[in-house]
Amino acid sequence: MLAALESAGRYAAFAGRTLAAAFGAIVRPRESVRQLYAHFAGALPLAAVAGLAIGIVLWLHLRGILVRFGGAEAAQYLPTALALAVLLEFAPIGAGLIIAGRSGASLAAELGAMKLTEQIDALEMLGQSPLREIVGPRVLALIVAMPLLTVFMDYLATLGSFLAETTASGMTWIQYRSACLDQLRFHDVVLATLKTTVFGFLIGVAGCYFGITSDAGAEGVGRAATRGVVVATLSVVIANVLLVKLIQLAG
Repeated sequence: MLAALESAGRYAAFAGRTLAAAFGAIVRPRESVRQLYAHFAGALPLAAVAGLAIGIVLWLHLRGILVRFGGAEAAQYLPTALALAVLLEFAPIGAGLIIAGRSGASLAAELGAMKLTEQIDALEMLGQSPLREIVGPRVLALIVAMPLLTVFMDYLATLGSFLAETTASGMTWIQYRSACLDQLRFHDVVLATLKTTVFGFLIGVAGCYFGITSDAGAEGVGRAATRGVVVATLSVVIANVLLVKLIQLAG
């Protein structure tokens, strides 16, 4: 019990120092931009496939349910329901889980390898902070990448559902877009997108923490990557529940 509390305290202290380092990285954007490109561009193919799949699968489920319980006329509410589901929940949490799986592992493995090859020790010997030079830019990049990836998935999921709907009913894009925007409130979409910055921070903290604290050897790096993915994914899921409730209270 005491060991678990000690580990939780160390993790929380690392998260606090990481937040300060991420803000500090704003004034030194070169490394952050490089990391942003790596994490955002690397996740785009998976996000594109996932976004299209989410849109089509939601269309398949919702259209059948609406027609079954409301008749053919109820299908007119499908674009509105899809837009609310995708923009407020499915795209943000989908982007969070994609980055958690991809970047959580890569950060932990990358920093674990740097520790294994004593690059982190070399920075400390030179009087430079690993948090400032390594962790801060990577976490800042994830904080910025998450909303961008969420917006990308918003569009792809909407496109996927539109393609399915226009095939079934012949609805035009202008009609579909108008129906999608019918019940959406701007501040709800903005808050749902901005909450993913918290996801990015939590994923960066998890990956970097387990990478820096990894055990020696290749096996230790592998365990660090696994722990980074698990903790990053759990952090995103738990944070999403809390943030949705906070957004509802704020609205």
